[in-house]
Amino acid sequence: MDKRYVLTKRAMVAAVCAALGMGGLHAQTTPQDSAPAAAPAGKDQKPTADKAVQMKAMSVVANRYDATNLRMDSTNTVDVLSASDLQRTAVHNVAEALGLMSGVNVTTTGTGYFGGIDGAARGEGMFASVRGLPSEYNVNLINGANVAQGMPYSRSVQLSLLPPSGLQTIVLNKTSTAEMDGDAIGGTIDFRTPSAFDFKKDFSGSVTASGRVESRARDYGDSGLGGGLAAELQSKFGSEKQFGIYASGYYDYRNIANSEVGAAESASNDGSWAFAHANADGSNAAGYDPARNLTSLGANAGIASGFERRYGGNVSLDWNVDPTLHAYAKMTYAYALTEQNTTYNQLLPADVTYVPTATPGVYAPNIGRIANRFWFETNPERADLATIQFGADKTAGGWTISPNVFWSIGRNDRPEHVEIDGREDKYSQDNFAYNQSSLLGYGGSHFPYPQLTPDLANSVNNIAGMWANDYGEVTRIRSGQKRGGAKLDLRYDFEDGALQSIKFGVKYSDSSRQFTNRDWSTAGINDGVTTLGDLGIFDGGYSSIFPGKYPWYTPKVSRAAVANLIQDHLLDSDLDTCGSLDFNNLNCNTMRGTEAVSAAYAMATVNTGDVEIIPGVRFEHTSIRNTFWTTPHDADGNEQPGYFDNNHTVYNEPLGSLFVNWRPTSNAVYRFAVWQSYTRPAFVQLGGGSQINVSDGVTTITRGNPDLDPIKATNVDLAAEWTTSHGGFFSFSGFYKKLKDYIYDSGGGQANPNTQGAGTVLVKTPTNGGDGTLHGLEMTARQKFEFLPQPFDGLGVSVNATRQNSRVDLGIPGFSNERLQAAPRTMANAELFYEKYGFSVNLSYHYTGSYISTYDFLNQGGPWDDLWIRPIRRVDLHAGYAMANGLQFDLQISNLTKNYQYWSHIGRNSLVNSDIVDAGMTTLFTVKYAF
Repeated sequence: MDKRYVLTKRAMVAAVCAALGMGGLHAQTTPQDSAPAAAPAGKDQKPTADKAVQMKAMSVVANRYDATNLRMDSTNTVDVLSASDLQRTAVHNVAEALGLMSGVNVTTTGTGYFGGIDGAARGEGMFASVRGLPSEYNVNLINGANVAQGMPYSRSVQLSLLPPSGLQTIVLNKTSTAEMDGDAIGGTIDFRTPSAFDFKKDFSGSVTASGRVESRARDYGDSGLGGGLAAELQSKFGSEKQFGIYASGYYDYRNIANSEVGAAESASNDGSWAFAHANADGSNAAGYDPARNLTSLGANAGIASGFERRYGGNVSLDWNVDPTLHAYAKMTYAYALTEQNTTYNQLLPADVTYVPTATPGVYAPNIGRIANRFWFETNPERADLATIQFGADKTAGGWTISPNVFWSIGRNDRPEHVEIDGREDKYSQDNFAYNQSSLLGYGGSHFPYPQLTPDLANSVNNIAGMWANDYGEVTRIRSGQKRGGAKLDLRYDFEDGALQSIKFGVKYSDSSRQFTNRDWSTAGINDGVTTLGDLGIFDGGYSSIFPGKYPWYTPKVSRAAVANLIQDHLLDSDLDTCGSLDFNNLNCNTMRGTEAVSAAYAMATVNTGDVEIIPGVRFEHTSIRNTFWTTPHDADGNEQPGYFDNNHTVYNEPLGSLFVNWRPTSNAVYRFAVWQSYTRPAFVQLGGGSQINVSDGVTTITRGNPDLDPIKATNVDLAAEWTTSHGGFFSFSGFYKKLKDYIYDSGGGQANPNTQGAGTVLVKTPTNGGDGTLHGLEMTARQKFEFLPQPFDGLGVSVNATRQNSRVDLGIPGFSNERLQAAPRTMANAELFYEKYGFSVNLSYHYTGSYISTYDFLNQGGPWDDLWIRPIRRVDLHAGYAMANGLQFDLQISNLTKNYQYWSHIGRNSLVNSDIVDAGMTTLFTVKYAF
């Protein structure tokens, strides 16, 4: 056997330390080049310590059997996606790949300009909720190193910028031992890239080319075409092959044109809703459930078109200095540029009155006229994420020493958001009389259809003739974080006795972030002559604004033409970010912050026969300093020149944990875990600058609160996992989380705003909510029918399902019994697959139940108007063939049945005010050559 693959017991133990603590030691991992599937362990064998250690050291797993071994041998509860899983799934990015795991809900929306229908219209998953907790409750790692959080309004990491081709293995830790970061109430997601020592050959590589088609764009007459290139190369060299280098790179692009209906959006932004049965003042009539008593007075219909370009790569350098010392360096980079242009036809209510009905004392809304308007906006994004780390693993006697330094940078910018609009009723309010109680009628599955009068139908088909309102508006947002640190893990392994090992370590990380948001609005056009068609912003058109539903002609808007128009008419005095003074407008939405986290932990591993006991304790000290802009007002509420202010927040969190694993046979493990975790509030909640709103002579200032407590959780997990001798794997788990001081995602605003002050100036600051609970059951089953006669022994099935319930007190009267956001009660994945003779076919079904997206969407002070996401169903197909000469062909189809990508609605039991996105079907064909 080659000398470089020989390990002492202590070197193997060092690998465990590296894999779990640092993700650093790769020389001992199972190579993946042409590696056969790992055979299930025999029932008559018990796992030795060395065997378990070898499997724990695996950083990159090639197939589902390797993934099963990693799950079985791990000390905590994990879920794993292997390299072949990522290759055979029909998804756009790694966020959607996470949705293949039990307990994970992939959301298409986030906070700020990623929220609502704007985010969903991109037609891809962006964030991942683990076991009912929002995405910012997760810790995200790349090769064990923390990644920067560049999002402007939350601690989430936008996972959609990472394509499946850029990574090889995803490990989801659903429980946290003491050596892991403590700020993970949801889960710890580790995206892993390979090293050269993960491959059998001394030199190998691959080249992949792909082409894609977006069906919805084709429906509009656009090309909808995309594609990509990816390549990887690895080599081991030196006199004893002690050096290894791995490098990969990718580039891909997609062009989209997706359909939107925005009745919920119109209700929230433009007040296009009413109670169908009302009092004379429009309030909800007595005896009617408000959630079931809604009607829609207006709606938006539009097209989200544009493109996404992504590129990046990974580099791993490894050096086996001697059998006791391994050094490594890892670098990753991912970049995504998105251009999203939304063309909206807006039908808005005007002159709404309430008229008596046949029921005494009950009134119905009457829309006096419909205001037909046009609105174009862009939702561009420039995002990137880079990580660098250096480390080593040294064994000496019974000691394993693992130092590591890491650095990461992340950005999520909205570089040039532009808007422009036109109004048919700019100069006259006598057009388009309506006199109906609702704008919408409903077809199959309650799909909304605007009921147009002949005059309205003519108007929506002649947008170019609409009056221009102004020359446009531009917003520029910059948001990013730099994060770096170091850690040291030490472990001592005992030769004999029940105490197998002790491990302790320290970690320090420091980060800085910046956020700016500036807005300019050009002067209005009031000449009574200029139309949208006169502005030169149109470039062709679409024959149908929503193919198959709304046959209205709508023009294509050139984003560049709008940007040039704004630039030609923009004045310095047009800066109007959030105040009346230029000095304040330049700085009011500016925030800088630093966050330093110091941590120390200690844990032990005790083996008593078949039982492994791992007690641990961790302590984290956090110091956060925020700098933000403050705008003062005089006694009469007049705005004064502002200044930069700052605040300071400190958290000290002791976190205990206890893990018990019982392995009565080699193919079974039973787990019990209890541990404590927490999540720090978002920066904008702690140090958000003074955001000013003046209404009816009252100035309201909303700002951050440095005295917010972190969200704390006590977690309990029970799990059982089995393998069979015929290619099967089964697991069942139950989990419970007790939450304290809950803070919910309120977009770019403040959660639970507490209002103070009197007179003309009021101050609102966020506050913590109350307690909450979350509990659920998860099941995973996979069986390949190896016992069937050939060729049917390549058939198999895979199923996972989650059932969970949550309750949380928002800390607001009337909201003491809400569900957690993004926490569906039911999630499931089912797959029928065939793998034999180089063929692989996977037909999969994905289901996500309904869940709450936004609390109190209409600001009515009750939970009846929460924004809900309708259940999501998707069928995907993969078919592939691998040839003996290294060529591999794969066809992947996502959303085979073309179900709607997103459907939100106001009120759990009402669909009358809905937002809908139709993103169609995506087809991806890849050709890979491995050598």
